[in-house]
This record gives sequence, C-alpha cells and structure tokens, in this order.
Amino acid sequence: MTGASLGTGPESGARSLVVGVGARRGAPGDVVFALIEAVLSGAGLDAADVLEVATVDARADEPGIVGAAARLGVPLRTHPAGALAAVRVPHPSGAVDAAVGTPSVAEAAALIEADELVVPKTRAPGGKAAGRGMATCAVARRFPAVAGTFEVSGRKTSTSPVTSGSHPFTMAAMNPPTRNIESTGPDLRHHGDAEVRGENLTDLAVNVRTHTPPEWLRERIAASLTSLASYPDGSSARAAVAGRHGLPVERVLLTAGAAEAFVLIARALPARCPVVVHPQFTEPEAALRAAGHAVGRVLLRAEDGFRLDPEAVPEEADLVVIGNPTNPTSVLHPAALLERLARPGRTLVVDEAFMDVVPGEREALCDRTDIPGLVVLRSLTKTWGLAGLRIGYVLAAPETVALLSEAQPLWPVSSPALAAARACMEPRALVEAAEAADRIAVDRAHLLAGLAEFSEVEVVEAARGPFVLVRLERAAEVRERLRLLGFAARRGDTFPGLGPQWLRLAVRDRATTNRFLQALDQAVQALPARSGR
Repeated sequence: MTGASLGTGPESGARSLVVGVGARRGAPGDVVFALIEAVLSGAGLDAADVLEVATVDARADEPGIVGAAARLGVPLRTHPAGALAAVRVPHPSGAVDAAVGTPSVAEAAALIEADELVVPKTRAPGGKAAGRGMATCAVARRFPAVAGTFEVSGRKTSTSPVTSGSHPFTMAAMNPPTRNIESTGPDLRHHGDAEVRGENLTDLAVNVRTHTPPEWLRERIAASLTSLASYPDGSSARAAVAGRHGLPVERVLLTAGAAEAFVLIARALPARCPVVVHPQFTEPEAALRAAGHAVGRVLLRAEDGFRLDPEAVPEEADLVVIGNPTNPTSVLHPAALLERLARPGRTLVVDEAFMDVVPGEREALCDRTDIPGLVVLRSLTKTWGLAGLRIGYVLAAPETVALLSEAQPLWPVSSPALAAARACMEPRALVEAAEAADRIAVDRAHLLAGLAEFSEVEVVEAARGPFVLVRLERAAEVRERLRLLGFAARRGDTFPGLGPQWLRLAVRDRATTNRFLQALDQAVQALPARSGR
C-alpha cells in the first residue's frame, strides 16, 4: 500500500455550505429535498453553493437523504453518532439523543466540519400529511462569512471582512465571540493532555519530549527550592535568555509558559483587527476572544499543504498570529514569507514554541531586530519536559516588552522556573537540544515511512515539527479503537480549519512507533464496512 501526501489539489470553487439533515426512517425524498430548498431560499442562500449534505452514520442508507443529496448533485457525508455528540449545538433534543445518540443530527452534522451555523435547525413545514416532523435541516458555512472572519475560497482569499448584517441568521450574531469564546465552533480550550489525563495510555497526543526533564535539569530545579522563602528575581534568567539569542536584555520578557504570553498580548497590545492564521494552536484566539476582541481567521487549505500565502492576510489586520513550525500541521513556513506579513502599524506574533526541534533552527526569526512589529514567542516546555513548571519567553522591541510587562502580575515566574530557564540557556543544554532535534528528525522519518504503508492515511507533507498531521475517514472511530489498544492520539476537530477526519500524532522513538503502527493497522482493519454508500 502507498500513502498519499497532501499537496496541491483540485480547486474547490465557491462552494462552502454544508447542509446537515436529520430524518426519521422512511422520510420521503420529496419532503427532505423540499425542506432543504425552503431553508436555503428562506436564508437567501444559493443551492449552487452547497458543498455536501451531512448526516449521522445510522441514516447513511436512508433513501430520502440519499436522494436529496443526489438531486442537489453533491456527495453525502456521514459521521459517527459519537463524533456528532461532541459538537456543541444551540438546539439539543433529548428525544433525538435517545434515538440516534446525538442531541441534534442536523446541526451537529452541519457544524462538525464547519465553523459557523448559518441557519439553525428547521423542521419540515406543513401538516402531518406534508411530512411535518419527518425531517430537520441546518446549514453551516465551512469558511464562515461573519464579522471579523475572512473567507478563504479557491487558492486566493477575500481580504475584506463580510459584515454580519449580510447573513442575519449566523450563530456569530446569536452568540458574540466576546461573550462565549467557544460559541458553536471548535472547542478552543481543548488540549492534548485531556486525551491522556488519568489514563494508562502510550501518549501520542501531547508534544512534550519523552524521558524529560533530564537528570541534570531536575537537579538544578531541586537546588532552587532552598530559595523559596525569597521573592523570585528574574534578572539573571532574563540575561541568560538575551545572551543565548544575542539580544539586548530589554528585548526579553520571561513568562509562565507561552500561554501567558498570548494572554498578555491580547490584553496589553492595541488591536482593532486581530487575525489568527489557522489551523494552529488555539490558545492565541481563545485569549484574544476572552479579552473582548472580535477575531478574524485566515484558514489555510489542506489542498495547498497548509502553506502560507501572505496575500491571504487582510491589509487591515493590525495584529497577526501564526505558528512556525505550526501546531498541528507541522508545516515550517519560510522566514522570507513570514517577513512579508510585517509592516508598520502591525504586530506580527510568531509562535516558535517548536522551533528548537528544527535542526539548525532554520527559518527562525527570534534573533531578528529589523522586522517592524515582530513579537516572537518561545517555550521551554516541549523540549525539556517542563509543562508543569510553566516557563517561556517573549522576544520583541523594548517598547513592546514594556507594555507586556506592565500587564503581568508581580513575580510572574517562580524561582524553580527561573532556575530552569538559566540552565536551559547554557552551552551544554543547547548542544543536548540540538542532538534531540536530530534524533526527532530521524524518528519522524521512521513514523512517516510507516504511515506511508497505509492507503487509508494521508499525511501532511513535509512535517518539520515533533508531530505529524494525518487525515483518514472515520478518524474518530479509529482514535477510539487506538485507545482500546493502549494509544492516545490527538483529535483534530478542535482546530479551526480541520474536522473530525484529522488526527495529530506525536513523534516517538522507533520501538514505540512500531507498536503504534501495529495498533493502527488493527484499528483500521477492525472498522466495520459501511452500508448504503
């Protein structure tokens, strides 16, 4: 078998609507199709913009739904009830949940691979003879056309925000993002540790390097405990970070992990039109929304290998956030492309939390002082296994560092974390980190070679982080079977721009990878064949 790589692909055109349909057994095709037509027409939507019809697996062979999709000339996409049950819906139904295992088939099926609900659940009109209650329909937009969101279509993107007034039924209007950061889209607060917490599983869901922190680092941290009676003094750690990057100390701010840096940026830096380039780590958008910002999204496409097109970012964006290499796609964007995003009056935030895993740290911008508005974030969490200690830092212009520092509480970084920061900046630590990056590159190549043996699996190429992103049908079911076989994989549907067919896999040593590949083969082979497709 030969695996496929995600790169360039066919144009998707302007189609962006997903029609979710729920129906009772035996619902006539005319009733289902008439309902879809009425819903689209009532919302001022064009049937030519429909990308697919979606429903629950249990209705995959329902003639009325199959026939409606055929009449629209679009594919029918079905999803496991368990995957649909995880989707937040505005109009849940206990009766529907009891019948098929998800509170709203129509809304969940529409939203599971989209970001905004355009038309909420609507029932078939008329009396019993006309089929009332036989079917429900909801419509979502895969690339949402709402205030603060920038629509991606084909290979180019619209750089003008579309006002919410043009689509009065959007979920953005009903649930403003400044009040509910999760709204009905992906759960921005879901992180990989939730996949393994309290479970005895081999962890491929979290990107922290295994067998860390090393003994010498644990000893340095332990030694710092004798000073806990004193307030933390970060001056020496700050100087160590500045020396490691060849920068003035005024350009360095120590933080309690990169996550705190995102909160500081959201609260302290001015931004009228912030934009996050997705798919990527969701915490930047969550922090911006929690601070009251309406956040725009630029969604990179799988067909383009999730590579950046600088022209996709709107000119009016005055704060842009992007990861490099990007979590979860593992794409390493060329530094020259990222430089094109910078301009006077714009803050460009580049999350380099995984850059120290790239051999030679090529494409890094951390030591650049000539790029206007550049803010680079680094983390010591991943390479050194310090997720529980919380230590990271910001590299930016002195005036930006001053603004962020003013938003910090007193003594934001603990004495043990400061000791770890100093230790990780020492020459022997940098040599060890470089050696670890080389090993991860070899182990990643081994994982990719194994995945290439699965015709069912598509891999995003070329991965440069300590993880890979893969796409396969019924990924939610595969993930659950992997759990039964002792492995945790990171679900992809909580990242904007991805859906439930995506999984992120952390790179591990060859022996662990071999065991995982055997488990993956069992999980894929054990999937029951679908009927009615």
